[in-house]
Amino acid sequence: MTTHERPFGRSFEDFEVGDVYRHWPGKTITEYDDHLFCMITMNHHPLHTNDWYAERSPQGRNVVVGNLVYSIVLGMSVPDVSGAAVANLEVETLKHSKPTFHGDTIYAETRVLDKKETSKGDRGIVTVETKGINQRGEEVCYFRRKVMVWKADAAPGRERPYGDDIWSDEA
Repeated sequence: MTTHERPFGRSFEDFEVGDVYRHWPGKTITEYDDHLFCMITMNHHPLHTNDWYAERSPQGRNVVVGNLVYSIVLGMSVPDVSGAAVANLEVETLKHSKPTFHGDTIYAETRVLDKKETSKGDRGIVTVETKGINQRGEEVCYFRRKVMVWKADAAPGRERPYGDDIWSDEA
């Protein structure tokens, strides 16, 4: 029997400048997703929640709130980039290139721009840029951020609150 651990995040040594991570799967943003996010975050702008108002806007229909698009794209990158990070340090740039509409499906890719070891020696800072792309191939979101990640030999283990014998044949 072989046990497979799902990779989640990377250590400092795993990042190479120029590498691109294609995050999977994409996410179709529904009207419900948008309205719930707007209500939770107290963003009640009618462009996001009122069809009649939005029809008279330059976009001609409801636009998904930008912070939801950013949050989804960021979330897509976590398993490949920052899932094992010490900390997210900063978002240097955030740009919404085009509007996202209810029913659009967003995909994401991240490129490694830089990596530097810290003075502590057990971790490093990785700079990445991430793009959110809709089903039409249009960039809808771009951000650049710095993430502090462990070196492989300093990373905490992936422990569970139970033993390794849950599949034993004993009843």
